[in-house]
Amino acid sequence: MPKTIRELADELKVSKQTIQYHYQRLPTKNRQKDSQGKNVISLTAERIIRGKVAKNLVANNQQTGSEKATKTSKENNELIATLRREVADLKFQRDKQLATKDQQISSKDRQINHLTKLIDQQQQLQLTTVTENKELKEHVHKLSDLIEISNPGQKQQVNDKEDRTHNNKNWWHFWK
Repeated sequence: MPKTIRELADELKVSKQTIQYHYQRLPTKNRQKDSQGKNVISLTAERIIRGKVAKNLVANNQQTGSEKATKTSKENNELIATLRREVADLKFQRDKQLATKDQQISSKDRQINHLTKLIDQQQQLQLTTVTENKELKEHVHKLSDLIEISNPGQKQQVNDKEDRTHNNKNWWHFWK
């Protein structure tokens, strides 16, 4: 039983215009009209139209699949490029931070070395001062020993003078 263009379009799940397009391109011997003058599709014409529609669907699906694959591939490439840029940016930031830390550590090392030298110098100075003080004390002792040896009477005179001053203070005490 012949079908109408609409029936075949519904059956093949395509638009009426698609069936009409293929129907118009059929040889005239395959195109028929019913008693009311409407276009009807014979079994031969249906087979031809089905083949063309199926071929177009396969081609469209391949093209759509290819477009989807291309689109997906393009999206993936963009995502990969974005991720690579982010990774490069993170590496740059990391390297910058590490360089800053290296500079800070180097600065601290120089400060530590300087402070160590200062401490060493201070210790040497202190040791020198202690040694000089010891030598001065020894020198003073030697000098005082020499003074005692050279003027034994002078020490006695100093002691006598101190005694007189003390006695005079006591003597004045009575007159008060």
